[in-house]
Amino acid sequence: MRRSRRGQTGGVANSRVLFADYAARWNASVPAPAESFTYATVLEDGREFSLLGLRLPGPRPVVVTAGFHGDEKAGPLTLLEHVAEIVAYAAARGVGLQIYPCINPSGFEVHTRYNMAGERPNNDFLRYEVQPGVWHGELREGQTFTAVAPVGDGGPKETVALARALAAGPTPFAALDLHQDNFIHGAWFYAYVFGDLAAYRPLLARSGTLVPVLRGSIVDSGHEPDSNIYADAEGFIVSHDGSITDKFQRDGVLYTAAIETTTETPGPIADEINLIWIRGFVDLAAQGD
Repeated sequence: MRRSRRGQTGGVANSRVLFADYAARWNASVPAPAESFTYATVLEDGREFSLLGLRLPGPRPVVVTAGFHGDEKAGPLTLLEHVAEIVAYAAARGVGLQIYPCINPSGFEVHTRYNMAGERPNNDFLRYEVQPGVWHGELREGQTFTAVAPVGDGGPKETVALARALAAGPTPFAALDLHQDNFIHGAWFYAYVFGDLAAYRPLLARSGTLVPVLRGSIVDSGHEPDSNIYADAEGFIVSHDGSITDKFQRDGVLYTAAIETTTETPGPIADEINLIWIRGFVDLAAQGD
């Protein structure tokens, strides 16, 4: 469930954007046949923040999420700047979409990982029972469990609202979560994945033409204490960490990934990597089983 991060680095993640401006542009930019919608409203620091979504009817829907962590700007900005292109790409391939572009709007506005109230951890959906009555937020490598359960209503209000919105819709064919890593210095890329790795290798290779792929290295992106996570020799991480990616694979979603550019990656490059994976996941859905 990727809890807390250290460090603040430069790049697009330090961009300050008023969420009201973001929301206005989002609602104005979503093209037909897609429609924008608000799936909840949250109160932070005495202000109301709308939780935004997009739906495009179609079979084998792809869910795209971004902005769990307010100091990771690239995902929400990619979706804002390219929403018309993304909708057109999916519609041309007969694929449905559900997009949640800025899940933590108050954190996005004030440039903090968590919301203005400091509720944490977000991106936290599952608990694993590793011993009778002992529940953990993530599994260490090789650790077994006897049960898995949703976090429920005990998490941050934005996470709870998203969980409810997802539960009200169909199980997607594929799900992609856009993140950034602000601990690792330099421009890098890696990905948390579940499913057939062969499906992701072309996307990883295209990303690797833009920035180096982090391979065979420890990743410190806010995991539970003493639970070292390593990118493998290809740059993939398979980790049952209780995140939305983990939730989707438990729901039976065939393709699910969380991709990570670093916040020191130049904005246009992070943007293009996000689009490589969005288009790639739409293509996977278009191909079907």
